[in-house]
Amino acid sequence: MTTTTLAPPVRMGKPAVAALGMLAVSTGALESVVSPTLPLLQRELDMSPAEGALLNIVLAVTGALITPVAGKLGDRYGGKRILIRLMAVVSAGGLVSALAPNLPVLLIGQILQGAMVGALPLSFIVVRKHLPAGASKAAIGLVSGMFVGGSMVGLLSAGPVAESLSRHWMFAVPTCAVIGCTLLVNRLMPSDEPGRSHGAGIDWPGLLLLSGILVTLMLGLGVTPEAGSQPLVFGALLVVLAAFVTGWIAVERRASAPMIDLRMLARPVIWKSCVVTFVICLGTAMGIYLVPQLLDVSGDGYGFGAGPTEIGLILLPGALAATLAGPVGGIGERRFGPRAVVTTAAVMMAVALLALSAVHSEIWHIVVGKTLIALANGLCVTAMVTSIASSVDESDTGIATSLILVTRVLGSAVGGMLGGALLTAGTPSGSDVPAESAFVTGFLIAGVVAALCLLVVRTLHRSAHTPMQQGEAKS
Repeated sequence: MTTTTLAPPVRMGKPAVAALGMLAVSTGALESVVSPTLPLLQRELDMSPAEGALLNIVLAVTGALITPVAGKLGDRYGGKRILIRLMAVVSAGGLVSALAPNLPVLLIGQILQGAMVGALPLSFIVVRKHLPAGASKAAIGLVSGMFVGGSMVGLLSAGPVAESLSRHWMFAVPTCAVIGCTLLVNRLMPSDEPGRSHGAGIDWPGLLLLSGILVTLMLGLGVTPEAGSQPLVFGALLVVLAAFVTGWIAVERRASAPMIDLRMLARPVIWKSCVVTFVICLGTAMGIYLVPQLLDVSGDGYGFGAGPTEIGLILLPGALAATLAGPVGGIGERRFGPRAVVTTAAVMMAVALLALSAVHSEIWHIVVGKTLIALANGLCVTAMVTSIASSVDESDTGIATSLILVTRVLGSAVGGMLGGALLTAGTPSGSDVPAESAFVTGFLIAGVVAALCLLVVRTLHRSAHTPMQQGEAKS
């Protein structure tokens, strides 16, 4: 009987890591251009606040569907191979968004761009295969931080480009950067060997049912402001949503290769991390949606009447904080454990949101609040991803981190749509300006939820490594 000796993986050099970081920056920039220009897009495309919220989160919804599939394909066929193909889809989406003449076409572009969310677990797969443990943690933190940091570029450039050229160019410029960085990654990054058997197929029934869950959830949140006048429609959506969830759980439990491994999700360290990530990202998304709207409006005693460029500059400190949060979160997770980092993030998030619900009459109130929200989100997500990515078997890296990232985009989607529903419900009849109470309610709800999240955070282990390894040993 002969044994096959596998060659050791090729080490990833610094140029390859740098190229991966540049790709993260460019995709982060493309992801963030909508946020500071959303009021402008709503006016140019004649969108309601609820439609604006849908545009703001449709990319995240697509990411929730693509991410687990991308992670599984990356584990199976190789991270680099799937990453390059995924970025081709993202590039196509960016071009569609750049050329979009109306809202439906722009939504199609954003749906295609959502594939970028799946790039993160693929990057983690490649990094873990080509770098030792310590260096891979640092690289994961770097890539996560650079992706978040790319939002700074988008926030700064989107407003000036949209005002001086047009809204079309604010999508075209970062798309060109994505294309260039993808070619660079393809050239510099070593190929990684497939890590799994090719026998099991993709869980298409699970993917379709999860799509139904997300679409129904978004529709339900969209009609929430009119639930009183359309009770039958709202009730029917709740019944359909429950049916989709029940069917999805049944399919995933029986699937030989489920899209989302419910057994892995059932582990305390995983589901608790998902709950915390969902809540933190819900609060972040509400803040990300409500703050630009508050800066744009000019109501009676509230709002600032700011343009896209001014909004981008006001949001800049938050983007800088988010950039720093990536590496700081990774370092903090290694030194103090995920519980300490996430507790700090949850307290910071709750304080910032509750403070914004009480005081938001000065620009510095908005700047400080948004900065704390961005910092808290970056610390929490990075600590959770880094902890989970380094705790599971190498072959499960894509699936495990996908669970956290899917939770991230689900929290973002629900938070964004909830913010849009609150503003729609809070807009007086015959007016285009939401009442100040709608903003107060949004910040207050998100702050209370973030505070309640501490009940779960306190049950987290000081280190996620020990319980995960124990779970692996028991299984």
